[in-house]
Amino acid sequence: MLKIFIDSDSDFTIEQAKEWDATMISMPYNLKGKEVLPYVDFEKFEAHPYYETLRKGVIPTTSALNPEDYKKYFEPEFAKGNDIFYIHFSAAMSASFNSMRLALEELKEKYPERKFYEIDTKGITIISYIIGKDAVELLRSGKSPEEVVKWAETEVDHYACYFFADDLKFFAKSGRVSGLAAFMGGIIGIRPILTMGADGKMASIGKVKGRKNAVMKLADYVQELGVDFDKHNIVLGHADAPYLIEELKEELIKRLGDKLTFEVLDVNPTAGAHCGPDTLGVAFKSKHR
Repeated sequence: MLKIFIDSDSDFTIEQAKEWDATMISMPYNLKGKEVLPYVDFEKFEAHPYYETLRKGVIPTTSALNPEDYKKYFEPEFAKGNDIFYIHFSAAMSASFNSMRLALEELKEKYPERKFYEIDTKGITIISYIIGKDAVELLRSGKSPEEVVKWAETEVDHYACYFFADDLKFFAKSGRVSGLAAFMGGIIGIRPILTMGADGKMASIGKVKGRKNAVMKLADYVQELGVDFDKHNIVLGHADAPYLIEELKEELIKRLGDKLTFEVLDVNPTAGAHCGPDTLGVAFKSKHR
């Protein structure tokens, strides 16, 4: 039997995990001195209260999993005789995956007959979600694990994600945006447009002034790079910013027609600790990253 694993940094809900009989790996964050495990300490993420707390000045922190954490997730499945297929957020973004490798080395010695498959989505939040959902659908349609891994080798780079944050102090705290960039953004309203590169790392690819222009810039990228809108949803992610979602949806429909289909997701709290409230992003099937 094949057991699917997903993680909370990929914006999946516990309902989806149950539907797929998948195990959710919880990526922790620390809020007001207390470690919180998504979908362990709570079943449903209440986005508005969480991001309101951040608006009031609280800046959460995050931490990596250790090898023992991964052994607790994986070993019970190997012990049952199950193989594992893990679809995860970018290994380039977290030391957690060094811990995962160490855990797997030990487990493979103990369970040499068991197989471990993985897809590194080379992204986080909504781009991991859209890739992961398509990969799970392939598995559930009868594709073998080897076929889906082969599919991912080329197709992962044919999904794109673009986003911007309203207050760069959260990225500055996490080290993902320089302190100067955060200061400038806060003073004159400059918003860097960020993307997830083919190297699995976050990159700033331009700057615009004001929220409206930032929304328009996201629409530009979808219009320029998007493909197969008739077969794939456009995934919109936000950190308690439904008003920005509506602006982007209206703009995309105006440009690309009313037959577009959308999924709207809350940015998970662990990733939200880095981007902060009023972040907006879009992920879609694309020509390239």
